[in-house]
Amino acid sequence: MTQTISRTSTRVDSRAAWRWMAVLILPIGPAAIALLRFLLPYDTADDMPTITSKIVGDLDRSSLVIWLAYLGFVTLVPGVYFVGRLTRRGTPWLTGIALFLMIPGYLSLPIATVSDVFTWSAGTAGLDPASITRAVETTHGSVDLAAAVFVTGHVLGTILLGIAMWRSGVGGRWAAVAVAVSQPLHLISVIISSHPLDLVGWGLQAAGFAAVGWAILRMPNDEWQPLP
Repeated sequence: MTQTISRTSTRVDSRAAWRWMAVLILPIGPAAIALLRFLLPYDTADDMPTITSKIVGDLDRSSLVIWLAYLGFVTLVPGVYFVGRLTRRGTPWLTGIALFLMIPGYLSLPIATVSDVFTWSAGTAGLDPASITRAVETTHGSVDLAAAVFVTGHVLGTILLGIAMWRSGVGGRWAAVAVAVSQPLHLISVIISSHPLDLVGWGLQAAGFAAVGWAILRMPNDEWQPLP
């Protein structure tokens, strides 16, 4: 009994560290994708030969885009988890649906963008653009499915997450609106091929998530996670 009490009394309270981790991670993913979409060397409306030519024609810029993509890959899902961790208290069903859409969408993003990495590698190796284009155009069915899951999941899911933020009061009303409208703006930017609008769209999600991080930073440990 004495040993049990001693272990309990000396247990390290890691809740503050978890809150700080959430604060740091939350805006990184959307901000990385915002910069990626702004710096993208091609327009999504371009045909494949044009995309290949633009990637191969600016390998340094394309490399930076790939690094930003990786940064987004490893932080988007944890960021959504931290937002959902708060919104589920007030809107559990809406949060659940939003995360059910967003998390598979974000997890599909790496395979949906693998062609850019291949094109950069092939261009760096000195392969001719025509051969690269033929290889990229020979896609596996999973790539098309991943693209569909990503587009559907992150657009619809982010709208629902913004509504969940509004209804649960997480991060403030302006942050909820910023998150809810961020991906419709991104979708419009893709349709009209506007990189600045894409920067604004993903930037609004980053700002909204940063507001959630600020709320977490001011939150007492017991409100963040009550001790058992």
